[in-house]
Amino acid sequence: MNQITTHVLDVSSGRPAANVEVILELLTESGAWPEVGRGFTDSDGRAKDLGAAKALQAGTYRLTFDTHSYFVAQNITGLYPQVVIVFEVKNIGDHYHIPLLLSPFGYSTYRGS
Repeated sequence: MNQITTHVLDVSSGRPAANVEVILELLTESGAWPEVGRGFTDSDGRAKDLGAAKALQAGTYRLTFDTHSYFVAQNITGLYPQVVIVFEVKNIGDHYHIPLLLSPFGYSTYRGS
């Protein structure tokens, strides 16, 4: 099944970021962002089943990562309490893997495979 997945890597420790809550939302024509999936990263930093119960559709999606709780659990003071990534799904036949490279004072993302 084509879906949206993510992977969080803590580049400050060189390890996967486990137990990061991730919320997936889909922008509606009215401008609302209803939740379509939610989960936590596993021990490998992966959230594989976001929105698995619903068919992937074209549109603008938003992934929100609760980085504050992750950093608190690691006894680290971070600058960004949340990371929000907005992206477009244009081809519903594709798999969309959106990794997050995270550190206490910065982050980056890209389209993975």
